[in-house]
Amino acid sequence: MLFEVEIILKLSIALVFGMFIGIDRQLKHKPLGLKTSMVISVASCLVTIVSIQSFQQFASPIYNAMDPMRLAAQIVSGVGFLGAGVILRRNNDVISGLTSAAMIWAASGLGIAVGAGFYFEALIAVILLMIAVNLLPAFIKAIGPATLRERDVSVKIVMEPNYKMTELLKAIERKGQGLIEHEKSDIKIRNIKLKDLENGNQQIDLMISAPEKQYTTEIYYLIKKIDYVLTVDVEHL
Repeated sequence: MLFEVEIILKLSIALVFGMFIGIDRQLKHKPLGLKTSMVISVASCLVTIVSIQSFQQFASPIYNAMDPMRLAAQIVSGVGFLGAGVILRRNNDVISGLTSAAMIWAASGLGIAVGAGFYFEALIAVILLMIAVNLLPAFIKAIGPATLRERDVSVKIVMEPNYKMTELLKAIERKGQGLIEHEKSDIKIRNIKLKDLENGNQQIDLMISAPEKQYTTEIYYLIKKIDYVLTVDVEHL
């Protein structure tokens, strides 16, 4: 009876810890949702319990070399494929979803820890994970250099055929200064891709760094007002 209670306790704790990770991802509208993280954590816990109990039940002098954590070790490899599914490569070559993939791996680790009976260690890990994902980044951004408070913005510009692309780029950086009141707000162009369109117009794909407090609409309108610009497509990454 005590054994069954312990099994239920382990699976329940794994469920709760997985739920914490899922809630954090869900609130941020990330690919790793509430149900996914709970399933990963509980399943990892179950496989770990089965692995340990199988060793205790079937170990013998002939099979004394059995590793009780061998089955649990395969979880780490298997979850890697699931984590790869939330990593997205967008058309602008920007990679996203790495944090969600890492949290999937972390959820499996929590399940393994609980399944092996390391409740305190799993609890501390959950607390540190929540701090690492939510509190520390904001604190470091607040006390660190301004570069940490910048975000990436993808911009696609279609302009009339002319020889003033350099002037266009300079105008974007120049007009991007001072958009935020009482705060320096420089727009930095990091990557440039040029393309000739079939109708004779020219397309410029830019990756720019802008302050987090700067609205995407402000970037759109400041580029839209520049001469020779026909259309603007702005995406906040």
